[in-house]
Amino acid sequence: MATLHKVLGRDGRNSVVRILGKGENPWSPDLRGELEEQRAGCLIVTDLGVREGEILPGVPTVLIDHHVPTGTPGEAVVISGNGWSPEPTSSLLAYWCAKAVGPADDLLWLAALGLIGDLADGDFPELAEAQARYGKTALRDAVSLVNAPRRTASADAGPALALLLTCTSPKELVKGDHRETALLRAAKAEVAAALDSVKRVGPKVRDRVALIRFSSPCQIHPLVAQSWRGRLKDKIVLAVNTGYRPGWVHFAARTATATNLLSFLADNRPPGAGAEYGSGHIQATGGALRPADWNDFAASIGFPEEQVPE
Repeated sequence: MATLHKVLGRDGRNSVVRILGKGENPWSPDLRGELEEQRAGCLIVTDLGVREGEILPGVPTVLIDHHVPTGTPGEAVVISGNGWSPEPTSSLLAYWCAKAVGPADDLLWLAALGLIGDLADGDFPELAEAQARYGKTALRDAVSLVNAPRRTASADAGPALALLLTCTSPKELVKGDHRETALLRAAKAEVAAALDSVKRVGPKVRDRVALIRFSSPCQIHPLVAQSWRGRLKDKIVLAVNTGYRPGWVHFAARTATATNLLSFLADNRPPGAGAEYGSGHIQATGGALRPADWNDFAASIGFPEEQVPE
């Protein structure tokens, strides 16, 4: 988002950035109503999936994404890295788009942050160039700060976006001269404390599935699933968070096996599951279910005792 916002501004085009909060998605009726009120001339939606249907009918839309598509988004133009090898992240795709609009070489570090945050590594010349120019440590430190706010209980990524729009390098971002840097450090500490509080929660294992259940207002379920993925290399790991959002059970799925997690979730899809369920990557996905649907899902994968109040 920061890359596109900056390059569009240089081209004389006004743009407004809208960050999604807990449980929001651009295909929802509520967000559609909000966008209609803004009377946008066009929409650019990044890293939020490719789903069925129009986001805002009648408004030109571009989707920049690298997840597995789950539908046809009406007349939207889709710029996707899915299926490429290596697979470019949405941040790298946005950088390529920015370079097509105008000078963008100074925005390379933003593309690198997205590559590191999504992939940790990758065989891309842009990443190698960014590491040589800005330093690996500075880039990784910036990633750890920028990713923290969206994982907090408030899920307010505004300070992170403000820094990405203001700073000109990862070193400037982490240095601490901006007020937002302190907010990001506090967010990082909040997430670390939340992770520490669940580190003693062990998995339940049934057949090929390992389930770790806990309750936290922070979005730590993807981090928990990823940490257990390396220890349970022959399992599908589900990190289940019953406290992230009232009225919902959120979970992250990861695996080190060859299992297609999107197919696994599709095979066990409960009747009431919506768009929040089962999108992402073949080995990294997740979802959110209402209690009744979670109870059906838990029973279908061999954990009937993991019911939650409906």
